[in-house]
Amino acid sequence: MVRCLEEAVTIESPSLSKPHVDRMARFFAGRLREQGGKVRVLSHSTAGSSVSAEFWGNKRRAKPILLLGHLDTVWDVGTLARMPFRVRGGRAYGPGIYDMKSGLVCGLWALRALRATGVEPASPVHFFLNSDEETSSLAFRQELLAAARQARAVLVLEPAAAGGALKTSRKGVGEFRITVHGRSAHAGVNPGAGVNAISELARQIRRIETFARPRRGLTVTVAMIEGGTRPNVVPERASARIDVRIPRLSDGETIEAKFRRLQPFHPEARLTIEGGINRPPLERAMARDLFRLAQRLAHELGMEIDEASTGGGSDGNFTAALGIPTLDGLGGVGDGAHARHEHVVIRELPRRAALLAALIARL
Repeated sequence: MVRCLEEAVTIESPSLSKPHVDRMARFFAGRLREQGGKVRVLSHSTAGSSVSAEFWGNKRRAKPILLLGHLDTVWDVGTLARMPFRVRGGRAYGPGIYDMKSGLVCGLWALRALRATGVEPASPVHFFLNSDEETSSLAFRQELLAAARQARAVLVLEPAAAGGALKTSRKGVGEFRITVHGRSAHAGVNPGAGVNAISELARQIRRIETFARPRRGLTVTVAMIEGGTRPNVVPERASARIDVRIPRLSDGETIEAKFRRLQPFHPEARLTIEGGINRPPLERAMARDLFRLAQRLAHELGMEIDEASTGGGSDGNFTAALGIPTLDGLGGVGDGAHARHEHVVIRELPRRAALLAALIARL
């Protein structure tokens, strides 16, 4: 498993580099074919390729189990030069190793385990490896949703939460951009002739921050602002980008409506509101039964598994919103997603593959 993981990590695959993600897709397509899968590489004109693979597909009357992962990482090409793959103290390090190449390797080894033990699942198994999850899953979203609609359950190979916990809920994710259009003027000669876009934006930010309900997990974070041209010019344009996280699907309509109703304080200012909720939440109800099964199977394997909630989104958010039972966090155990200390605990890799294989077999 470690050798396969090293090969995967040393193929850099940043979301926005099509040639690199294409290479990553070819790598995993080859490994899936080695396990007897019926594999298709899905190409895209601008984004990297995704991979679809089917196993035990002769059981056509049964709905498949969907294993879901992504090929892309947040790390730019060249990161390996300063963050090379290495093994130290029972841990393996490298860009993308935790999020989420270790999960893909665990998925491969779960299939190997089933084949090696002669256990044939009651349902077909469909592997879908997305190419742009880190940038909102736009290129192959329809293909992903189509695969999910056919499935009876979705097992997401994203990394585990702290301590190896499975992820039974995730917040929905949204991004809004508010742009203020004012009027420029000389800041010293006739400032009153202008409409200060930055001042208007500041007042809007104060209003927007009241939309948050942090005690129940609804957060609104003004993450980027820009505006103005020179110190002696009343700024005619300013904008802000706002990150929104929602715990419940119904929160999406509410928060979007609040943004759409924003009106300027200054009578001569004008607002443009863009964006919205782009990833629905994974609510615990969609993971509850699968988690209970996983917990029982883990106990049979001599493991104890907890559950956790996270503010980050995954492609499991989309499948859960369709009403498909979805369990997340079945990948590697470690820490440091999107950080320089990104790593996985090596001894946990076969344990996670075993748990995943048991889930597939029992479902």
